Amino acid sequence: MQERERAIVTGLVLLLVVLVLGFYVHRDPRFPGSLAGGVLGLSAAALMLVPLAYLFVKRIPLLKRSVTRAISMRTLLAIHIYAGILGPILGVLHSGHRFQSPLGIALTSMMLIVALSGFVGRYLMSRMSMDMRDRQQMLAGLRVAYERTAGELAKEPERAGKLRPFAGFFTRLAAPFFIHDPGSAGTSGLGVQARAVRLSESIADVEYAIKTQEVMRGAFGRWLACHIVIAVVLYALLAIHIWSAWYFGIRWLP
Repeated sequence: MQERERAIVTGLVLLLVVLVLGFYVHRDPRFPGSLAGGVLGLSAAALMLVPLAYLFVKRIPLLKRSVTRAISMRTLLAIHIYAGILGPILGVLHSGHRFQSPLGIALTSMMLIVALSGFVGRYLMSRMSMDMRDRQQMLAGLRVAYERTAGELAKEPERAGKLRPFAGFFTRLAAPFFIHDPGSAGTSGLGVQARAVRLSESIADVEYAIKTQEVMRGAFGRWLACHIVIAVVLYALLAIHIWSAWYFGIRWLP
């Protein structure tokens, strides 16, 4: 998601939250069954069905090849995101803050969960991918610098031997207190030693951060499955809501 798109979607999500909080200052029980309320409800239902297109296109190879000739997956994802936020916004407006029936409360809650979980997941996953690439590049640079420093130490085994007592985990943590960098590789050779210690610490920290992010990416893989499941529940509740509205009558129809 580009910065401009992220800013727009963030604004829409904040608008959705504000509209829901409007329950405390505004309630109109008759609005959902009015003409304006019905139009908003139908528009919200139509927008909430739009995200299904992205899911089907992404997971059906034949359909994906046909559709992507005219429209890219990135554009479809943008439509998926915007429709997934605008639908709940219109849905909350349609409700008139009439949260009285269990079905209406459940449907509104699921709209919020799907919209907010989709936004948070999409934002964090994109940031995570960017951070992963940056850390991998940083790790590559640190390894090159460490290999160069190790080559310098290999030329003088006696100085390299001074680092062996700090090879363990806990002793490595204490190394900065015993090995000081005078600012240059002087006669004592401590500059190269301190540099090697610091590079090894940096490499370990970056590797740990990368492994942590890999675990989080695995967790977000499960999050995507949960997002799809709650979306299915949302569509089931939406179908029941539309059926009940039609069955019990719409006031503004003759």
